[in-house]
Amino acid sequence: MSCEDETAELLRQGGHKVTPQRLLILRALRHANGHVTAARIAEEVREQYPFVDVSTVYRTLDVLKRMRLVTGTDMGAGDAVFEWAAPRPHHHLICASCGDVAELGHSYLECLAERIRTDFEFAPDLHHFAIFGLCKECRGAESADDDAP
Repeated sequence: MSCEDETAELLRQGGHKVTPQRLLILRALRHANGHVTAARIAEEVREQYPFVDVSTVYRTLDVLKRMRLVTGTDMGAGDAVFEWAAPRPHHHLICASCGDVAELGHSYLECLAERIRTDFEFAPDLHHFAIFGLCKECRGAESADDDAP
Protein backbone atom coordinates (compact mmCIF):
# COMPACT_ATOMS: atom_id res chain seq x y z
CA MET A 1 0.00 0.00 0.00
CA SER A 2 1.42 3.40 -1.01
CA CYS A 3 1.69 6.36 1.36
CA GLU A 4 -1.15 8.07 -0.54
CA ASP A 5 -3.33 4.96 -0.14
CA GLU A 6 -2.57 4.81 3.59
CA THR A 7 -3.43 8.49 3.99
CA ALA A 8 -6.62 8.06 1.95
CA GLU A 9 -7.62 5.24 4.27
CA LEU A 10 -6.96 7.46 7.31
CA LEU A 11 -9.17 10.14 5.75
CA ARG A 12 -11.97 7.61 5.24
CA GLN A 13 -11.62 6.35 8.81
CA GLY A 14 -11.89 9.95 10.00
CA GLY A 15 -15.16 10.35 8.12
CA HIS A 16 -13.72 12.46 5.28
CA LYS A 17 -14.44 12.00 1.59
CA VAL A 18 -11.60 10.83 -0.63
CA THR A 19 -12.16 12.68 -3.90
CA PRO A 20 -9.98 12.64 -7.03
CA GLN A 21 -8.84 16.17 -6.13
CA ARG A 22 -7.80 15.11 -2.63
CA LEU A 23 -5.88 12.14 -4.02
CA LEU A 24 -3.97 14.45 -6.37
CA ILE A 25 -3.30 16.88 -3.51
CA LEU A 26 -1.96 14.00 -1.40
CA ARG A 27 0.29 12.91 -4.26
CA ALA A 28 1.61 16.45 -4.81
CA LEU A 29 2.37 16.79 -1.10
CA ARG A 30 4.07 13.41 -0.83
CA HIS A 31 6.30 14.07 -3.81
CA ALA A 32 7.25 17.64 -2.89
CA ASN A 33 10.81 18.03 -1.75
CA GLY A 34 10.34 19.86 1.53
CA HIS A 35 8.05 22.83 2.03
CA VAL A 36 5.44 23.71 -0.57
CA THR A 37 2.76 26.40 -0.79
CA ALA A 38 -0.91 25.72 -1.41
CA ALA A 39 -0.61 27.64 -4.69
CA ARG A 40 2.20 25.34 -5.85
CA ILE A 41 0.16 22.27 -4.91
CA ALA A 42 -2.79 23.68 -6.88
CA GLU A 43 -0.53 24.20 -9.93
CA GLU A 44 0.60 20.58 -9.80
CA VAL A 45 -2.92 19.25 -9.33
CA ARG A 46 -4.20 21.36 -12.26
CA GLU A 47 -1.86 19.50 -14.60
CA GLN A 48 -4.15 16.48 -14.21
CA TYR A 49 -7.35 18.08 -12.89
CA PRO A 50 -7.60 21.56 -14.48
CA PHE A 51 -10.63 22.77 -12.54
CA VAL A 52 -9.31 22.40 -9.00
CA ASP A 53 -9.47 25.61 -7.02
CA VAL A 54 -6.83 26.70 -4.50
CA SER A 55 -9.59 26.85 -1.87
CA THR A 56 -10.01 23.07 -2.32
CA VAL A 57 -6.30 22.70 -1.63
CA TYR A 58 -6.55 24.83 1.53
CA ARG A 59 -9.56 22.87 2.79
CA THR A 60 -7.74 19.58 2.23
CA LEU A 61 -4.60 20.92 3.94
CA ASP A 62 -6.74 22.04 6.88
CA VAL A 63 -8.18 18.53 7.24
CA LEU A 64 -4.69 16.99 7.03
CA LYS A 65 -3.35 19.48 9.60
CA ARG A 66 -6.15 18.67 12.03
CA MET A 67 -5.30 14.99 11.58
CA ARG A 68 -1.63 15.90 12.27
CA LEU A 69 -0.53 14.41 8.95
CA VAL A 70 0.68 17.75 7.59
CA THR A 71 2.28 20.78 9.21
CA GLY A 72 1.89 24.38 8.08
CA THR A 73 4.34 27.12 8.96
CA ASP A 74 4.64 30.82 8.20
CA MET A 75 8.19 31.16 6.92
CA GLY A 76 7.91 34.94 6.57
CA ALA A 77 7.50 35.00 2.79
CA GLY A 78 3.77 35.76 2.82
CA ASP A 79 2.28 32.33 2.15
CA ALA A 80 2.33 29.48 4.63
CA VAL A 81 4.28 26.42 3.55
CA PHE A 82 3.22 22.86 4.14
CA GLU A 83 4.94 19.51 4.39
CA TRP A 84 4.21 16.01 5.64
CA ALA A 85 4.51 15.90 9.39
CA ALA A 86 7.96 14.62 10.21
CA PRO A 87 8.18 11.72 12.64
CA ARG A 88 10.19 14.02 14.90
CA PRO A 89 9.51 17.72 15.41
CA HIS A 90 11.81 20.11 13.60
CA HIS A 91 12.10 23.85 13.53
CA HIS A 92 13.61 26.65 11.48
CA LEU A 93 15.72 29.72 12.15
CA ILE A 94 14.81 32.29 9.48
CA CYS A 95 16.84 35.41 8.79
CA ALA A 96 14.43 38.34 8.54
CA SER A 97 16.93 40.20 6.36
CA CYS A 98 18.22 37.73 3.74
CA GLY A 99 15.66 34.94 4.15
CA ASP A 100 18.23 32.24 4.88
CA VAL A 101 16.70 29.21 6.60
CA ALA A 102 18.55 26.88 8.98
CA GLU A 103 17.11 23.75 10.59
CA LEU A 104 16.92 23.72 14.38
CA GLY A 105 16.71 20.45 16.27
CA HIS A 106 13.81 19.94 18.65
CA SER A 107 16.14 19.54 21.63
CA TYR A 108 16.54 23.34 21.67
CA LEU A 109 12.82 23.79 22.30
CA GLU A 110 12.16 20.82 24.58
CA CYS A 111 13.08 22.78 27.71
CA LEU A 112 10.89 25.69 26.57
CA ALA A 113 7.94 23.33 26.02
CA GLU A 114 8.43 21.77 29.45
CA ARG A 115 8.62 25.19 31.11
CA ILE A 116 5.41 26.30 29.39
CA ARG A 117 3.67 23.08 30.49
CA THR A 118 4.81 23.59 34.09
CA ASP A 119 4.37 27.35 34.45
CA PHE A 120 1.14 27.78 32.51
CA GLU A 121 -0.39 24.28 32.58
CA PHE A 122 -0.52 24.63 28.80
CA ALA A 123 0.52 22.02 26.23
CA PRO A 124 2.33 23.88 23.43
CA ASP A 125 2.30 22.47 19.90
CA LEU A 126 5.91 22.96 18.87
CA HIS A 127 6.01 20.27 16.20
CA HIS A 128 7.01 22.65 13.40
CA PHE A 129 8.11 26.08 14.50
CA ALA A 130 9.81 29.09 12.87
CA ILE A 131 11.96 31.59 14.77
CA PHE A 132 12.81 34.85 13.04
CA GLY A 133 15.95 36.88 13.66
CA LEU A 134 19.20 37.86 11.94
CA CYS A 135 21.82 35.41 10.72
CA LYS A 136 25.51 35.90 11.47
CA GLU A 137 26.24 37.54 8.11
CA CYS A 138 23.34 40.01 8.33
CA ARG A 139 24.17 40.86 11.95
CA GLY A 140 27.72 41.58 10.82
CA ALA A 141 26.52 43.74 7.92
CA GLU A 142 24.12 45.59 10.21
CA SER A 143 26.85 46.39 12.76
CA ALA A 144 29.18 47.49 9.93
CA ASP A 145 26.46 49.87 8.71
CA ASP A 146 26.12 51.27 12.24
CA ASP A 147 29.88 51.94 12.36
CA ALA A 148 29.92 53.82 9.02
CA PRO A 149 30.44 57.61 9.28
